[in-house]
Amino acid sequence: MDNEQKPDIRPGKPLPLGAHAGTKGTQFSLFSRNALSVSLLLFESDTYDSRYSTLPLDRIKNRTGDIWHIWVEGITHGQIYGYKIDGPYDPGKGHRFNRNKLLVDPFARAITDNYRYDLTQAKGFSDTSTEKDLSFSSADSVTHVPKSIVIGLLPDKDDRPLNIPPEETIVYELHVKGFTCHESSRTAARGTYAGIIEKIPYLKDLGITSVELLPIQEFDDDDNIFFNPVTGEKLKNYWGYSTFAFFAPKGTYAKSGPTGHQVEEFKGMVKGFHDAGMEVILDVVFNHTAEGDQNGPTISFRGIDNSIYYILEDNRRFYKNYSGCGNTFNCNHPLVREFILDCLRYWVIEMKIDGFRFDLASILGRDMKGNLLSNPPLIEKIEEDPILRNTKIIAEAWDAAGAYQVGNFPGRWAEWNGKYRDDVRKFWRGDPGSSGNFATRVTGSSDLYHSSLEGPCHSINFITCHDGFTMNDLVSFNEKHNHENGEENRDGENYNLSWNLGIEGLHTTPFIEEIRLRQIKNFIATLFLSQGIPMLLAGDEFRRTQKGNNNAYCQDNEISWIDWGLLEKNREIFNFTKEMITFRKNHPILRKKSFFSGEHKQGFSGPDISWHGWKLNRADWSGNSHTVAFLINGEYSLEFNGKKDSDIYIIFNASMISRYFQIPDSFNGKKWLIAVDTSIPAPGDIIHEENAPELADARYYVKKLSTVVLVTTSAR
Repeated sequence: MDNEQKPDIRPGKPLPLGAHAGTKGTQFSLFSRNALSVSLLLFESDTYDSRYSTLPLDRIKNRTGDIWHIWVEGITHGQIYGYKIDGPYDPGKGHRFNRNKLLVDPFARAITDNYRYDLTQAKGFSDTSTEKDLSFSSADSVTHVPKSIVIGLLPDKDDRPLNIPPEETIVYELHVKGFTCHESSRTAARGTYAGIIEKIPYLKDLGITSVELLPIQEFDDDDNIFFNPVTGEKLKNYWGYSTFAFFAPKGTYAKSGPTGHQVEEFKGMVKGFHDAGMEVILDVVFNHTAEGDQNGPTISFRGIDNSIYYILEDNRRFYKNYSGCGNTFNCNHPLVREFILDCLRYWVIEMKIDGFRFDLASILGRDMKGNLLSNPPLIEKIEEDPILRNTKIIAEAWDAAGAYQVGNFPGRWAEWNGKYRDDVRKFWRGDPGSSGNFATRVTGSSDLYHSSLEGPCHSINFITCHDGFTMNDLVSFNEKHNHENGEENRDGENYNLSWNLGIEGLHTTPFIEEIRLRQIKNFIATLFLSQGIPMLLAGDEFRRTQKGNNNAYCQDNEISWIDWGLLEKNREIFNFTKEMITFRKNHPILRKKSFFSGEHKQGFSGPDISWHGWKLNRADWSGNSHTVAFLINGEYSLEFNGKKDSDIYIIFNASMISRYFQIPDSFNGKKWLIAVDTSIPAPGDIIHEENAPELADARYYVKKLSTVVLVTTSAR
């Protein structure tokens, strides 16, 4: 019901877009080119059935160009608002305006998230009509949809992004809710930003420098249509790759409340990480929105200007679907491009974010017809924007329409290196002919990034991530087990490159369990001995399992939540991971800024790297080889670190044969210490160098499926 008492209003100004509170009132500004009328709704409370006032915007006084604007006296921080927009409902021409649907402001800094949405009521058409999306819905959606919240200026927390150098970075991918939601987390604020703060000391102790958060920009976690066939419960949108408000941190992740407090709590979490010397990277989803295809709800962009915000088919009733999620954001339309840049700048300037990982980033390079551009303006602008210039920018360099661009993102863009994941898995699984590719990946993927200014740091190396098996499941399952996802196990990747070592599932024999433990150590060692930027999936450091589910996007439960009881149970893996991170940090030669050349430069004691097999100087790249051994000359750290490092000899034996390996003399003439041997039970698997035993012979017995690392007694 409309409130008869209306506040004082003035025309206001067109810029900046969004809602901006001042000392005496709030400026509201909204872009819509094709709208015929716009109304601002101001709600009395944050309840779903709150009373509200409607303020129609005059087409002459309250419009400048394509921007509708109004200044409302007396409106301050915390005001709940939304828009209703009228215009042509003509799907065949790409227009889907519906004056009956309440719309979220695209620039809203927070969204009400304190009651269950029913976005079926937000559809612009009638579900009961035989014409489906060609019909027009007269149902009012106000009581069923999220609303925008005015956020005023918050106290400055004296915080800044850290700009940790790429070569010093160690990324840890986590889900905000799932990280502390399990009762075993023993946090006072489980499943929240505040709960994450309680775990910062743990991450600091592990050695992490940068956390990468799965999507926290506002999404509807109840939009999943499937039910768990085992429990009968409705499944969730747990991962959150379905954004509808790009400026707003998810409200239900806030202990302090979802009606505006989430902004300050999120900022507090970021500052907590920064105070501990760790960065925060956001996983952002600009490739599509939660509005889906022509049968989806009208939440924001569709009802504001559908033909501008989305890439449409030639028959403009339909959406091009390069995301696999129903629609594709029109990223390289000049106005949408500027929206994305404004959003990224906001997260850096106001929320102090250190970087972004762009989901399905190849879509950022598609033009307004969906064609891949040779010099995509958005990708170039993100790289060169003066506000974003020092942020980390990471591409998932593919999309759902077949664009696979790993190795092709320009300039300083880093990439999730899917080829690293696959080639490392193939090698440790024992696939024929995998040793050459494995060696290339471990040394920084020069075949992909040889022309990059960032060198090996262009590569984000990962073996597991949120999408797929956990590391424990990678060595426990040959097949996916997604039955509880409600899609008859059809969903999820079939190409897992996993190896259960002969027994499917978590329950196995002591012998197989011993080998699985060793394989996990092999993966961890490989990750942190590789050139490039390592990324660890949360919980892999203590064998988190999803019970074989490789697509847990819908499992907001103990399948996905981290069970912290496993930390004590699997303390051996945690300690090994922590020590491997420490080893990496202690040796700058493992964090080179340029690729190995294999050449002996004048003034140095030898080449920067030399390759071997089980016999010296007999590297075997044949299809039958399952071993890789190489000697790194620590003297070359002078080129980028200013001081000499130790020499390091690394042996990866993925074969089923244990044998003696001949060991070369070090370049620096020092004796070898045995720092790592994954075949030895803890604590002998990894030893601090000051306590490591000396190699007694010119050869070393390397057991099957194991990694050995030798390091010289001291730097020169």
